[in-house]
Amino acid sequence: MSDILRTVSARDPGEKEFQQAVRDLFATVKPVLDRHPEYRRNAILERLIEPERTLIFRVPWMDDHGQARVNRGFRVEMNSAIGPYKGGLRFHASVNLSILKFLAFEQVFKNALTTLNLGAAQGGADFDPKGKSDDEVMRFCQSFAAELFRHIGPDTDIPEGDIGVGAREIGYLFGMYKRLRNEFTGVLTGKSLNWGGSLVRREAAGYGVVYFAAEMLAARHQSLSGKVCLVSGSGNVAQHTVEKLIELGAKVVTLSDSSGCIVDEEGIDRGKLDFVKRLKNIRRARISEYVDKYSQALFVDKDATLDHNPIWKVKADCAFPCATENEIDRRDAEHLAAGGVRLVAEGATMPSTSEAVGVFQESGILYAPGKAANAGGVAVSGLEMAQNSMRLSWSRDEVDGRLQTIMKGIHRTCLDAAEEYGHPGSYLVGANIAGFLKVVNAMQDQGLV
Repeated sequence: MSDILRTVSARDPGEKEFQQAVRDLFATVKPVLDRHPEYRRNAILERLIEPERTLIFRVPWMDDHGQARVNRGFRVEMNSAIGPYKGGLRFHASVNLSILKFLAFEQVFKNALTTLNLGAAQGGADFDPKGKSDDEVMRFCQSFAAELFRHIGPDTDIPEGDIGVGAREIGYLFGMYKRLRNEFTGVLTGKSLNWGGSLVRREAAGYGVVYFAAEMLAARHQSLSGKVCLVSGSGNVAQHTVEKLIELGAKVVTLSDSSGCIVDEEGIDRGKLDFVKRLKNIRRARISEYVDKYSQALFVDKDATLDHNPIWKVKADCAFPCATENEIDRRDAEHLAAGGVRLVAEGATMPSTSEAVGVFQESGILYAPGKAANAGGVAVSGLEMAQNSMRLSWSRDEVDGRLQTIMKGIHRTCLDAAEEYGHPGSYLVGANIAGFLKVVNAMQDQGLV
């Protein structure tokens, strides 16, 4: 495997996020490779790390002042061994090929764990919707879709939302796709309920990570009731993580965005959460305004000179990182352990560095990697696809029940795989091995393609 890692470093220089994702997976699947030498003979690893298709295209659009703008669009179609490509679209200034390749790579195993027959892809653009008018966002989305439509379809590649891509953006993208293809199909998920969306889709990733954490505690005869919880981020995943934690009796004391974090020792209740939803979803304002409304809370500015994130120094029982990749480093992980945190469930994709994960393991913290814990979003996206195919809409209770069943199944699958390969209780090893096996066995069945 060391040869493959050197190849990745040489072939993809500077793609540190992608290299990290590959390295972290390879560190846990060696027992599988030792048991199945045929994987090495058939170059499974070499094929697994190479996207089946990578698309890069320009996206020209006009701003409200009549100025022509140009952004770069991407779609990384990583693996279709178990189904059509499925994964998010991210609109953010930080988007580059490395980030999208790492997201797509992680998506391969996340999708495999859901039990749904979905391959994996990720895409997006270095366009930031923040500060743009609705008309500017619409013109950008229409230009983006005018190229992307050639490469997606309900049986080929089904994008969904991610950072910067919500219901508004999905609507604009779908409208242009429909016009260009002259068809109404479930090619994008995260649609409005008015025209093919699914109940619980917005809530799914946040609810799912809490359901997974609840299963982790239940396996140890505990519950989330009464637990003090840290949640980072304040977007869709964070909001619905908080919502479900409140419902299950936990006390959430933090939220954050790129400007800093708030700490509310009294706890974020339903009324406060409703304020956050209006603040972030409608006004698109900063989380710092929370303390203007609730003066007992504390706002801590983001300080680039610090060697840690203050949010992870708050004493608590559980932590749910729901913001972005690598937001928890070794120092942050040490602060979490020192502050009494005994469970970390990732709502974001790869929010913990490799060093941080090492601290979790050394400290005996229950750790659920994102590919397992936050699979709820893509799971309900798959359920939205099923409803679209049947031209039916399921009730909220039915979708939520299916989501709970899927998350319980992922939890069981992780534990079983970890036990079989000599790492009982390790959700990290179990998730990586279970997802890996499903994908590579399908690749084996389909030959050298």
